[in-house]
Amino acid sequence: MKSLFKEYALFITTVSLVLFSFYEHTLSTTIIGNILGFLILFVVIIYASINVAHHAELLAEKFGEPYGTLILTMSAVTVEVMIIAIMMLHSHNPFLARDTIYSAIMLDINGLLGVSAIIGGIKFGEQPYNIDSSNSYLSMLLVAIGLSMILPQFIPPQNKESFMWFIVVIFITLYLVFTKIQLNNHKYFFEYNPDGSLHNISHKNIKINPLYHTLLLIIYIVLIGFLSEILAVFMDNNLKELGLPLSLGAVGVAIISASPELIVAIRSALNNRMQTVINIALGASLATILLTVPAVILISMFSHLHIELALSPIQELILGLTILVSIVNFNDGETNMLEGFLHFILFIVFAFVLFL
Repeated sequence: MKSLFKEYALFITTVSLVLFSFYEHTLSTTIIGNILGFLILFVVIIYASINVAHHAELLAEKFGEPYGTLILTMSAVTVEVMIIAIMMLHSHNPFLARDTIYSAIMLDINGLLGVSAIIGGIKFGEQPYNIDSSNSYLSMLLVAIGLSMILPQFIPPQNKESFMWFIVVIFITLYLVFTKIQLNNHKYFFEYNPDGSLHNISHKNIKINPLYHTLLLIIYIVLIGFLSEILAVFMDNNLKELGLPLSLGAVGVAIISASPELIVAIRSALNNRMQTVINIALGASLATILLTVPAVILISMFSHLHIELALSPIQELILGLTILVSIVNFNDGETNMLEGFLHFILFIVFAFVLFL
């Protein structure tokens, strides 16, 4: 009970939900109200997301790798899918899901991994990790991106619906098989210990209550979902009133879902745990595609909404460069500041072309 009283974010998030439920309509009638409502809710949701990261981190410490990062990435993807679904139903933007998935990959690989490698490189020079993990993630990413975001450009319109159902089945199968490999058959691919041993350290004796942290994790995710429904109203109004690119809404969704991962990744880089950063950045990107794509397809099918998953030419080029640079950089089992800088430059380019 003492721990619960220290959950300030839970109190702030709950109070914000109650207040905005009453004053949403009043604020949404003016430009200042829309901007103010969006900024307050965005900060509150980020604060709640940080606490999602906190509880996921404690569960990670309890169960060890790769379970810990799997919990964290699943939490982030759950938040992402929930917000995308709410905003799809609200704005009927057919490109929202595609732009959000694309933005999430840019944030995870170029932003999160880039910044972490720069920070870790400044402090430690080179940071080792298990090369088998990066190879596994990147090969899966190539297949997943190719099938869901490149191949749709070549599918005839009359066959799009059957292709979408095919992708749902294939991606769920891919995720289940990869998760089994990650947790059982080749678990040691995703672990790294400085002494050269690739076997995970047991954390079962750590005094952490998994039920308590799991429940709070779920509560925060549910609260974020309700707040995101109100945020969608303010975001949609702001984009229309200020004449901003609609893709900025997708970036906002990606930032919210990636914020817990960013915090954990930076902490891990500062503690010379690059394996955790690799698992989070590449694992989150893979989970985003393999889980978000089937989810948004099913939502669009049952809600009779039109969605487009095929990337634009600019998105194809930047994403292609990202994967190519990743293959070159992550082929030696060590990261350094230069590799991080290259990815961060690609992230800056991604942010710049949003306004072109």
